[in-house]
Amino acid sequence: MLAVLVIFSSWLGVAVQVVHRQSPLPIPGASEHAFPSANVASSAPHNLIPCFVDDIVAALHEAVGNDGDLADSSLSLFGVCRASDNSSRLLLSRLAEALRRNRRAGLEVLHPAAVLVSEQDDERAAIAVTFDLPRSPLLKLNPVLLFTFESPLTGGDLDVALTGQTLQPHTQSVCITQGTQHILLTGKPSEDSDEQKWTISIEAKSPNMRQNLKDVLIGGKSGSNIPITPLLLFSGETGPETRPAQGSSQTFFLCELRRFLDNVLPQDHTKLPLLPMDSLQSLPPLALGLSSSETMLAGIITSSAPTVFSFTSWGSKSPVQHGRLALSPALLEELGQRLEQSEMQILEFISEANVDPRATERLGRLKGLSAFQRKETAAGESQYCAFLLLKALQTVAHAYNMQRKLRPTRAGLDSPSGSNKCGLRSLTVSFEKLLLGPRTANINNCQGSCAFPLINGNNHAVLLNSHIESGNANERAPCCVPVAYDHLEVIDWNEENSFLSIKPDMIVKECGCR
Repeated sequence: MLAVLVIFSSWLGVAVQVVHRQSPLPIPGASEHAFPSANVASSAPHNLIPCFVDDIVAALHEAVGNDGDLADSSLSLFGVCRASDNSSRLLLSRLAEALRRNRRAGLEVLHPAAVLVSEQDDERAAIAVTFDLPRSPLLKLNPVLLFTFESPLTGGDLDVALTGQTLQPHTQSVCITQGTQHILLTGKPSEDSDEQKWTISIEAKSPNMRQNLKDVLIGGKSGSNIPITPLLLFSGETGPETRPAQGSSQTFFLCELRRFLDNVLPQDHTKLPLLPMDSLQSLPPLALGLSSSETMLAGIITSSAPTVFSFTSWGSKSPVQHGRLALSPALLEELGQRLEQSEMQILEFISEANVDPRATERLGRLKGLSAFQRKETAAGESQYCAFLLLKALQTVAHAYNMQRKLRPTRAGLDSPSGSNKCGLRSLTVSFEKLLLGPRTANINNCQGSCAFPLINGNNHAVLLNSHIESGNANERAPCCVPVAYDHLEVIDWNEENSFLSIKPDMIVKECGCR
């Protein structure tokens, strides 16, 4: 049985149709051991990750700059070799230009199932990727095969040949460099639309680089998890016009919001353990919808606490629900004013910090997708999106304001005197993967000495310190601890609606000696 998910990207004018099986086929004989000639089943969970296809479409759209040329970063991202006559360069340029021209037929995506990765036992030390394709009339068209990885590759430069009877030509070249995440290949149209099995062989052109390729693709060790997903792309007049699904423009808004947060928030590249959100204490969840209390919404709008947008209940099999709010004219006016103030503040941060230049473009698109009339009385999606955008901007502002607050502390620690008095220190934690963003949070911590004169000490700490200095050394000395917190707001979705939950006492904002 086939399932169809339609995602409509309004700013591209692109309708993206994803066709895949409802559940992967079993993989006979699959093993978790990679050597030698063993089959390794790819986890391939990417089709269940929100925004998976939408992120690829955005990357294709942004591959061409305003000057019409392919950006160097896009050549690396899509594994395109630098040679001027390279077919992959022409293929990437054609796809990017098709999206930028807002082609009406859009881009259709066929999602394979039962992906199997195996190391071939021959002199070439090739790696084979085999996958099933469902029955589809799209197979009669000219496909583009795209291999995408869970994250950009980190290996060195590799000149790679990919071979398969379903490719046209049968052997094609790509150049894997630092940052490559996608590989584009031209496929061969089929004579029929029946189910098919494709096998693509991947090998390094230089014998000296075979182990390097193995390290990049399968980790070079037994039991590796293969984070690789194949997709078939079809661009052009492929049939009847694809219609956007209900709520799909809101889906795109959320995906664009995630990309904006990834671009604009301060980055901490330290590899951190993933912490589960459900282990935190939480106040009872508050539904966000047409029946939401005006008083409750007003409190959330005026709150400057950071927000995490969670995807724990949202995947391609359970898409985001159609969110709507019905705000009063007075609250709409408040929302609009705070959006304007927050936008000006964020643009100031962007101009001061080393931020991805795409962040400003994304913010402009988000404003367009969430635009609303301040005097409107009818409920609408735009009000809901504007509410989410405000919470995202407040989160970004909180992050940069906290950076500014921590600068004097860092400067003191780096000074020759090395002052180590009790004070606020940065502490970043990383949340579990299924988050729209932010993926990390600076929850801060308190460190330093509580020697006299005490920093933000209360009467008990003052008397305790005096008692110890009088010769009573057996008592516990005052400690540098948090004395004030900000809460964290979490917005999540389930099968029925979206809701907000508050995690109290989450982010340290003040320290003292106690």
